[in-house]
Amino acid sequence: MSKTTHDPYLTAYPALADSLPGRELPWLQTLRGEALQAFGERGFPGHREEEWRYTDLSALSKTVFAPTTGQVIDVAWLNQYRLDDAISVVLVNGRFAADLSRIDADAGAVTVSSLKDLLTETPAVLEGRLGQAVTTAEHSLVAFNNAWFGDGVVIEVAAKQALDKPLQILHVVTEANALAATRNLFIVHDQADAVFIETYVGSVDSYFTASVNECLLGRNAGLTLYKVQLEAEKARHFGGTYVKQAPDSRFVHHNFALGSLLARSDIHSDLDKASDCTLNGLFVASGRQHLDNHTRINHLQPHGISREYYKGVLDNRARGVFQGRVIVAEGAQHTDSEMNNRNLLLSADAEVDTKPQLEIYNDDVKCSHGVTVGQLEEKSVFYLQSRGVDEATARNILTFAFANEMVDKVENAELKGLLLKELLQRFPAISL
Repeated sequence: MSKTTHDPYLTAYPALADSLPGRELPWLQTLRGEALQAFGERGFPGHREEEWRYTDLSALSKTVFAPTTGQVIDVAWLNQYRLDDAISVVLVNGRFAADLSRIDADAGAVTVSSLKDLLTETPAVLEGRLGQAVTTAEHSLVAFNNAWFGDGVVIEVAAKQALDKPLQILHVVTEANALAATRNLFIVHDQADAVFIETYVGSVDSYFTASVNECLLGRNAGLTLYKVQLEAEKARHFGGTYVKQAPDSRFVHHNFALGSLLARSDIHSDLDKASDCTLNGLFVASGRQHLDNHTRINHLQPHGISREYYKGVLDNRARGVFQGRVIVAEGAQHTDSEMNNRNLLLSADAEVDTKPQLEIYNDDVKCSHGVTVGQLEEKSVFYLQSRGVDEATARNILTFAFANEMVDKVENAELKGLLLKELLQRFPAISL
């Protein structure tokens, strides 16, 4: 993109830089400096980049979203998204909010810290870890996050420990035109097991969330990560999760994209020997929403297993994107990989761009992919009408059933209830 696209952010950066954590850390300043230079050279991603060809981010330059330190929040409003039976970590406008968080976990099993606090008090624990799962070279939104992040959360699960309840990370934005740029580090040590639930919400219309997660999984470790994106009507969202899996590790990701005007979600994982990766996703959009989902699974060593299943539901003039890429390296014999993307268009003006990719550099593998794009079957609508159901309700029932298959994969009852509530708001003619 042209330089004018991102000049306002570069112009504003010097005044912001002094307030960012880690100013005295040479290794972090090197990371930020390289990221700022990369963003200055490339700007926000555009159509000319193959992995961004369906998503135009030029709108981000029309309003210069800026970090804020405000943390005023309606707790009653927040609690409608908080899971009762979970450890909860709250970030407001991109800043860790200790007074709103409920961290009552066994200290021997898990530690939860503000990234900003660690950079101030014990930065050595982060050196060599930040930037391990994703680098500035990935794309310019990662570079943007590297330069602009002000806080985040670091969660570390001790070896051979299994959390007895899920840990929810609530990302909340409460101020208009705010930039919530967070960097999060999830470390699950050898033979440990955990469930994390990311929830993104906002109480104002227009803002920009730019969140990057780095997940480091030890040998025979397991992490199930849910992402529930319920951003406000005019919000912009970028959320990237980048995973390094040690041998025999298990990573499961459930991605639910229901909110935001413009959103991009990256889920990338590098698999070591006999690692297992499962990616499930559902994106539901209406109006002029644009929801982009980009996944990449790198099978780097033998005996890896991956399963990927994404569904999209698009109505009105909404646009959905699914780009799924599976790479099987030359030495990754006996890889077993399946990818499937199914999409339902509810309007003649709705659009979905789907691009499944298999890159296989080894003969001794089992890999497959499939894609469908279609509309509701009229005979199914007619069948329900013949049973006394009006047409609008019949269409909502069939659409809900299509989407609910992904919700049924959620094992946490509270989270499933929250998702069902959100889906029913989009298909209101149904009663359960």
